[in-house]
Amino acid sequence: MTLRKVNISILIVAVVIFLLVIHHNFLSLSDFLRRELSDPSPLGLQPIDFIPAAPQRLADERNDKEISVVIAASDERLGGAIAAMNSIYQNTRANVVFHIVTLNDTVDHLRVWLRSPPLKNMRYRILDFDPRVLEGKVQVDPQKPDNFKPLTFARFYLPSFVPHAEKAIYVDDDVIVQDDIVELYNTPLKPGHAAAFSDDCDSTSSKVAVRGAGNQYNYIGFLDYKKETIRKLAMKANTCSFNPGVFVANLTEWKLQNITKQLEKWMALDVVEELYSKTLAGSITTPPLLIVFYKQHSSIDPMWNVRHLGSSAGKRYSSQFVEAAKLLHWNGHFKPWGRTASYAEVWEKWYVPDPAGKFNLIRRHLEAYEAK
Repeated sequence: MTLRKVNISILIVAVVIFLLVIHHNFLSLSDFLRRELSDPSPLGLQPIDFIPAAPQRLADERNDKEISVVIAASDERLGGAIAAMNSIYQNTRANVVFHIVTLNDTVDHLRVWLRSPPLKNMRYRILDFDPRVLEGKVQVDPQKPDNFKPLTFARFYLPSFVPHAEKAIYVDDDVIVQDDIVELYNTPLKPGHAAAFSDDCDSTSSKVAVRGAGNQYNYIGFLDYKKETIRKLAMKANTCSFNPGVFVANLTEWKLQNITKQLEKWMALDVVEELYSKTLAGSITTPPLLIVFYKQHSSIDPMWNVRHLGSSAGKRYSSQFVEAAKLLHWNGHFKPWGRTASYAEVWEKWYVPDPAGKFNLIRRHLEAYEAK
């Protein structure tokens, strides 16, 4: 009888211990799920990596409001994306989450780089962009297949990257942010507008002649007005264009208006009818955006997209103006990681060295190319 009581007691203790272990694991799982970002899997946009919330001490120091920033990261320009993200992260106390869109063969390199000490507490999500979503929408030159850069179209698919966000920021990889990104995020958008851009006729970039690209500050510089399809749209050729390298998106409105489908429609039409201007020097992402957002977009403060720093090796802005700029954009031929671009030393301040050393080789090749 005594032995039976002992066995029952042991069984009860074992059951209690088992239940405690299950309870502990359940709490840990619940906490993990609360800290993780959502995991949608839209066609062609597969989530690769997730980083949970920063340690509680760092979380307490930053604001709770989550700011979604989308950036594309190709392997040959990965250092640019790293510097851009570092400049954003270090200049804000907001709860920024980076949605990094890349190709599958870049993921391992990117993951190693993001473990660098300056970046280790940064919240991010890596997504693999499947180029097959662009089939039939982009004309690829069979003689120059390497000129096809699928990640340049990532900005067309923003709701797929951040499906549960109401608002998001998109930035190119050749930018440096010098102020709190929250200010850009809080840009007011007019009712019915799905995005806010910086117009090319603003005070910082009015009538800039980009070498080999014609007058890229109005619609005629991007669209072929000899084509009947373009003329039927009744868009004035002298309408000021905008730069799509930095913009704020109202994703609720974007989805309501089915912006992505509209963009894909004009991409597919261009493949058949060649609607884009021949002076574009290879740029094929801006024209469909200009058509879809014609007189249907809001404006961001031009100081949040001080651009054309890469259009020449000379300095087009004073050092005082560059210091006051909230976001610097090296769009154009000369990239700051090539060292011949103007104010490359500002970019260098935010660059985090590549632990794998691959980007160092890319930089040397680029410097040699720019020297020609």
